[in-house]
Amino acid sequence: MTPHRINARLSGPLADHVAHVVGPDGLYETPSEYIRALIRQDMAQGTAHIYAKIREGLEDIAQGRILKSHGTWEHDKAALTKSAS
Repeated sequence: MTPHRINARLSGPLADHVAHVVGPDGLYETPSEYIRALIRQDMAQGTAHIYAKIREGLEDIAQGRILKSHGTWEHDKAALTKSAS
């Protein structure tokens, strides 16, 4: 697989944070190492997060916590707000 190069400009708090975690006193030796670690973490959490949400939804259904959609998010949100009060 051919490696891909990504260039990003960081300023302000983002650049400060990267400078803090990279280098002799940081957790990572290079910014590239830090970015690769963030991507791996995102990949792992992304899948786990999706499956956790699916399990939550299935548990809600099993417990009878369902809402018939009114067709739009605005209508559904209003119905949820009304039922909560």
